[in-house]
Amino acid sequence: MKTKLTKNLESTLYQYCYEQGSYVVEEVSMPESKGIVDTLSYQQIGDQIEWRCYELKVTKNDFHSKAKLSFIGNYNYFVLPQKLYEEVQAEIPTHIGVLIYREFDKKAVENSPQTLRSPGFLTVAKKAQYQELQVDEKLLTSHFISSLFREVDKAKKVEKGLQLYSDDRLFKELKKRSKAGYDIYQPEHNLYDRFIDEIKDDAITALQEELDARNAEYQELKLQLQPKPNLEDKL
Repeated sequence: MKTKLTKNLESTLYQYCYEQGSYVVEEVSMPESKGIVDTLSYQQIGDQIEWRCYELKVTKNDFHSKAKLSFIGNYNYFVLPQKLYEEVQAEIPTHIGVLIYREFDKKAVENSPQTLRSPGFLTVAKKAQYQELQVDEKLLTSHFISSLFREVDKAKKVEKGLQLYSDDRLFKELKKRSKAGYDIYQPEHNLYDRFIDEIKDDAITALQEELDARNAEYQELKLQLQPKPNLEDKL
């Protein structure tokens, strides 16, 4: 599971790459068994294509993990919180760059005239040195596109929401949640009770609307069936 800090780094890096004019996707498996890079960006500058790899680390143990570092791009970076960078600075290879993550001040966020697209910002603490791509570019492009499709597919599923799930699965999920932390003193806080109450309210509203419609039809029919006044009687 990703920590909140990891997610903040990830979303901030995504926005950073987007503002640089790059196409970007997270968790891309590398060709030739080169591991999985946390974030990979693709940018075309004139006739040249630049690939950048980013590895996100939030703790010292994470930094020293045995997981393979997929620094196969033209430019490669660690993305670190300031405190971690100070602890591991001496261990970072010369050719690897570093981006430092800093969280936005909460008051600044509240007073911002526009909604911020990321929880923090990145600064370049150390520039990466250029290297030749370490894998076949056609294979890397294929893996990049495959990962982009995965993200599009996930977004499509989110957009369709609960339509993708069977009634049986939805019922099981609702039943499971109704058992977790049930508050007998405040039923309105419980998902199941809220669901039942809303269903009842919807049913009552639907019945009332149907009753009103039938009453309107009845009154209209009643007017149609009333005998019309005879003009001769009036004379």
